[in-house]
Amino acid sequence: MNKILNNILPKTVNNDYKGSKISLWIFVILAIASTVRSSIHFFAPDGGSGSIAGLDLSKGGENIIFAFGLWGLSQLLYAFIQILVAFKYRALIPLFYLLLLLETLGRMAVGAMKPPVLLHGAPLGGIANYVLLPISIIMFFLSLNNNRHEKKND
Repeated sequence: MNKILNNILPKTVNNDYKGSKISLWIFVILAIASTVRSSIHFFAPDGGSGSIAGLDLSKGGENIIFAFGLWGLSQLLYAFIQILVAFKYRALIPLFYLLLLLETLGRMAVGAMKPPVLLHGAPLGGIANYVLLPISIIMFFLSLNNNRHEKKND
């Protein structure tokens, strides 16, 4: 258990990543996807709330658009940190997979507790949660693998 905690919260934060390469590259792809997603929420006129998520903007639409803009800004900042981790502080990748897992579960819980009124089917982000959840679990455990850089004693 202590070894897992040391992987999630390393004593030194550097670019010495010891997990699997697939976990690293999936993390880079997810960071890029986060950048695109957050940019849409931040820059789209409706924040993606109506055009992508299908929310009915006739009921307090300005507030929904404002909230999506703020959400996009926070996602953009988080994406920047993900990119920083992917290229400069790779030792934090296990922690960021754990954060992704918790964020995905949280979004799913909020969607279940406070279901939105939609104009059309489920928003893309709601569907993506069912893909991100198993990916984040698998990549979290792959990122904990410390055997990649260790020498084998024969």
